[in-house]
Amino acid sequence: MVRAVLADLHLGQQQGDVTRFAALARTLVGRGVGEVVFLGDLFRALVGFPRFWAGTVQEGLGVLGELRAAGVRVVLVEGNRDFFLDCPALDPFRDAAVTVHSFAAGGRRFLLEHGDLLNQLDRSYRFWRTVSKSRVARLWAAALPPPLARRIVARTEAQLARTNFSYRRALPTQALAAAARRHFAAGVHTVLWGHFHDPWSFREGDCEAHVVPAWMDGGLVLWVQEDGRIALEASAGNE
Repeated sequence: MVRAVLADLHLGQQQGDVTRFAALARTLVGRGVGEVVFLGDLFRALVGFPRFWAGTVQEGLGVLGELRAAGVRVVLVEGNRDFFLDCPALDPFRDAAVTVHSFAAGGRRFLLEHGDLLNQLDRSYRFWRTVSKSRVARLWAAALPPPLARRIVARTEAQLARTNFSYRRALPTQALAAAARRHFAAGVHTVLWGHFHDPWSFREGDCEAHVVPAWMDGGLVLWVQEDGRIALEASAGNE
């Protein structure tokens, strides 16, 4: 199975980004992709309850539905801008909603996660994340009137643009390397993260770890071939 991995699309943040995403989806289908993995933050903010879905989210989810209708498996890895992705309302648009995704290709074990919890020093963000994704927050979100829900998403997105920024501005390379080594020791050969937007790589023996660049910044897609080889390529319209 050929896989495509995309990180940090932030759909709705740039003019025309959903249109470019739709073009990318057609490219994925044309290249025979069996699974596409979104490494978190597919939208400016995505909450699993439809009352939160403004036009951009509805359009983007429609593209996911088209991918699935074409036989592509869609995996959503939870990012810091994602909330309650396991809600049944999202069932038509994704095959799995996970915090960690793993698979094997070419005899190599892959592990994929967003990466927003790697930096242990960012205590304020870790506290905010725990509260905002709690069971209490889920019950509260499910009860909000739709207009209020959408206003809250808009304010939350603005806050998320500032939250965690100081820890993403400079890559926490020591934390990334330490996390990579822990995964390597557990038998993982390739680790893929999003969240940090800028590319970063680390290798030790035949193991490797990478930060996948944000699609919103350069339109890059990471391809995983059936034999386990990986490669970054620009998607359609971003060459």
